Amino acid sequence: MDKIIEFKNVSKTYPSGTHALNNVSLSIDKGEFVFIVGASGAGKSTFLKLIMHEESPSRGTINVNGMRVSTMKRRKVPYLRRNMGIVFQDFRLINKMTVYDNVAFAMRAIGTRPSVVKKRIPYILDLVGLTHKAKSYPSELSGGEQQRVSLARALVNNPEIIIADEPTGNIDPEMSFEIIELLSQINAQGTTIIVVTHEHDLVRHFNKRVMVIDKGKVVSDTKENIDESADIDYTDEEFSFQNEETANQSSDLPQTDKEVDHQ
Repeated sequence: MDKIIEFKNVSKTYPSGTHALNNVSLSIDKGEFVFIVGASGAGKSTFLKLIMHEESPSRGTINVNGMRVSTMKRRKVPYLRRNMGIVFQDFRLINKMTVYDNVAFAMRAIGTRPSVVKKRIPYILDLVGLTHKAKSYPSELSGGEQQRVSLARALVNNPEIIIADEPTGNIDPEMSFEIIELLSQINAQGTTIIVVTHEHDLVRHFNKRVMVIDKGKVVSDTKENIDESADIDYTDEEFSFQNEETANQSSDLPQTDKEVDHQ
């Protein structure tokens, strides 16, 4: 299967001296669904920022959807991001716009013809179950509904990749499962999905690839042995890996690391 994301010996050190990623090599195939988990400050956010070219690596190469991101010039970044949909924990909706216009904004921003916008938005709102909320404003929605708007906005330009950074962090458990189920349905249509989460129950429930990042390294990846994947015991403060390969690594995982500002 074709690789849509590939990291080769990637390291990232911030000016403060923080080593966010350390010699990471991995690949994600087109159409995969991958959970990224790990303690706070492990390097998960830096991993996402490198994919989106919000940050550049200190060393190594990164390829995303056929583009060399690690050496990409700023003027090329908008073209990279046109093929990505981003779902944030804090929704990032425009309060003065209706649900319809929040979603349409993502299409108008890239110059989509009004006739295409008019046809596409109802379809996407129906997909996320918000047709009846099209004229509502964000302040009139629940947290789960706001996250559905955020998801609709990420989907509307039919991206190759959807990146969801803690998409269930501000919604209730029942809605969390619905959001991940929606992402699974989208994934079934061929879209690559990457979800960073602390919701261990979600990871257990959905049988997807799981990558665990600790201290800037990938210490567990179920893709390495997808049929006999590691039995990972997730707890709220640390991750313990029951397979022999990572048992020693897990004993050193931090329990109270605070997220580094840059990460």
